[in-house]
Amino acid sequence: MASSPAAATGTRTAMSPSLVVLALSLLLGIQPITTDLYLPALPALTADLDAPVSSAQLTLTALLLAFGVSQMVWGPLSDRFGRRPILLAGLAAYVLAAIGSSMAGSMALLVAWRAVQGAAMGAAVMCARAIVRDLYTPEQGARAMSRGLSGLGVLACLSTPVGGAIADAFGWRAALAGPAIFGAATLAVIALRFEETLALKNARALEPGTLVRTWTEILRNPAFLAYSALTMASYAGLFTFLATSPFVFLEVLGLSRVQYGMMMFGVTLVYIVGTVVCRRLLPRLGLQRTVAIAGAVSLAAGSTMGLLALAGVSSPWAIIVPHALFMLGHGVHQPCGQSAAVAPFPHAAGAASALNGFIMMLAAFAVGAWIGPRLGGGTVFVLTNGLWFWSVGIALAAWVLVRRYGNLLPAPAHGRFGSPDAAATSTQPNRPESR
Repeated sequence: MASSPAAATGTRTAMSPSLVVLALSLLLGIQPITTDLYLPALPALTADLDAPVSSAQLTLTALLLAFGVSQMVWGPLSDRFGRRPILLAGLAAYVLAAIGSSMAGSMALLVAWRAVQGAAMGAAVMCARAIVRDLYTPEQGARAMSRGLSGLGVLACLSTPVGGAIADAFGWRAALAGPAIFGAATLAVIALRFEETLALKNARALEPGTLVRTWTEILRNPAFLAYSALTMASYAGLFTFLATSPFVFLEVLGLSRVQYGMMMFGVTLVYIVGTVVCRRLLPRLGLQRTVAIAGAVSLAAGSTMGLLALAGVSSPWAIIVPHALFMLGHGVHQPCGQSAAVAPFPHAAGAASALNGFIMMLAAFAVGAWIGPRLGGGTVFVLTNGLWFWSVGIALAAWVLVRRYGNLLPAPAHGRFGSPDAAATSTQPNRPESR
């Protein structure tokens, strides 16, 4: 039977392990709710607002850029004031921005509201990763993160088919209003049940000198860079698919919205399987070997998809099946990479989580900027070549960087992050099961 997650780091909390997993699932799951729910409505809203396809892509890329940049602010704020107040403020702003998006009268206004929504979403996802570091040791953190990402996978499974059904029945504005309901429910759970997980707030976390020293220490840590490269490549591959698949499957390959939604449902189920595989492999193989095996799966997926496209195979299955294999690897890379990138920094988990998230979203923004002008050509190559490229990057990160630099040793606490008192907080685990 699982002991309290807080036992791993000495943080005192009465929250049960199941409540922690629920909170992580909701906070992490807000991302697919925000990005996937409206995907089937993208062609319709583009036509209704009389905007080009490239402008429609900005509703996603602007959101993700704001999401990434905002974490650089939310992270130090959460190290200074705690996770709970940042979550309450961020989720409240998220609900308001989601309502604004659903009422936008032009593409420019919609992009602006989506950027605000992305900035607010940054508080939820950043704090989720920091909470894992607050409560768990590195390997236990990867397993806990995989449970939270399993919850994310369930929400992602539902997002696209539900979004397609809502868009068909009520229009694209209703699909954009859905995240407001989810955000309000998440806000209620955090307000009523969630307890602070940060044992010791850093009173100097927002001082310019402390910020510079903190970012420098994080960026100089080879384990952080190795695991961040892994999460970046894996997320960039996923984002390539998300940004291109509505147009490729609906307009080039001729699937209906319902068919597209069911396809997304199926590949996300495979992602959930990947998170379960992650939990099974970690105790047996450890982080580095688990990631290496998943890297081979990712490379096989991207290469198969790319070669089939080059051979002229235009069936939807030639993309769906390899992408499902890619999602299996993604279900391993994300929990392992996200938790391991933050693990060396128990006293600056917010800042490390923020920087890891910023790197992922910066890559996604660059991918979106590259994709936008290339859509609409009537081919699948933007999707297939893009995912093939990132699968190679995943394999290189897993087999070279993580293998060489992926041993996790906590950064020295004393004086590093601006709070001498931080050294007093023990990071020695009691190693509870994180079931």
